[in-house]
Amino acid sequence: MSRARAHAWGHELRTVHNRLRSQVRRIRDGLEAGEPREETAADLRLFCVGFCTALTRHHTAEDDALFPRVLAARPDLAPVVERLMEDHALLEGLIRELDAAVRHAPPDELLSRLDGVEALMESHFGFEERRLVPVLDAMTAPDPPAGTLLGTDPPGEG
Repeated sequence: MSRARAHAWGHELRTVHNRLRSQVRRIRDGLEAGEPREETAADLRLFCVGFCTALTRHHTAEDDALFPRVLAARPDLAPVVERLMEDHALLEGLIRELDAAVRHAPPDELLSRLDGVEALMESHFGFEERRLVPVLDAMTAPDPPAGTLLGTDPPGEG
């Protein structure tokens, strides 16, 4: 990938992370404000459909497209990639539990489950931003097919 494209991927990674962080904060604010259970549950169901799908697509794209390219360029990052992939699996389980709880759990349990997703997500995103974004910013290699990094098309192509 060209240096400019790798840097764009690093920027895109941070942008996606910030968008997902914002979605979690919005739902948390609703739970903490004591919004009516039906309204909060409906918001959480929509959140889980959108957020959970986006996060899963993001992590699948990383696992399938980004990480192999990073490892091809930097085999020394195998422990970093392994940790990130383990986080992906843990997050997938926490998201399934949150999704199941949305249907019947009281707000305090929903908040607790959201806490778990948010804590692991934030730790994961921070680690990825510290360890992977600088690598992307410095990489040069052939460009990958469009839309493979984060499960989305590049800006202007979708």
